[in-house]
Amino acid sequence: MKSFPFISLNQSLTLLRIFTSLLFLAHAIVRITGGTIDRFGGFLKGKGFVYGTAFVWGITAFEIVGGLLLIAGYFKKWISIGFIVMLLIGIIIIHAENGWFVGEHGSGGIEYSAILIVCFIVIAADDSKNKLIS
Repeated sequence: MKSFPFISLNQSLTLLRIFTSLLFLAHAIVRITGGTIDRFGGFLKGKGFVYGTAFVWGITAFEIVGGLLLIAGYFKKWISIGFIVMLLIGIIIIHAENGWFVGEHGSGGIEYSAILIVCFIVIAADDSKNKLIS
């Protein structure tokens, strides 16, 4: 265990950046392939967003483009800010009313969004010039 986690801090930051980006890419791809964009758009329209479906397409496009750019190591601070803002809006309009816990002790709370915000703060703080592989 002395050499655990077997990778350097820079490699750990790269792993965090790539894996976190893949989570958002997966969300976007499933939203498109699962045909749930209109349903999510209708939900947002019910929350007062006039152009709910267009807003969801914007979120989806950002998740894809931002995710790919982050994987490649470009614009880490700016894209992280975008994801943080998106997550904060999600907390406000969706998750806060469901409490803290996502599962087991709750349903749809903010804990997942909170840890993702911390991940993006760490990603944004990584000022190394490393791109895809550190």
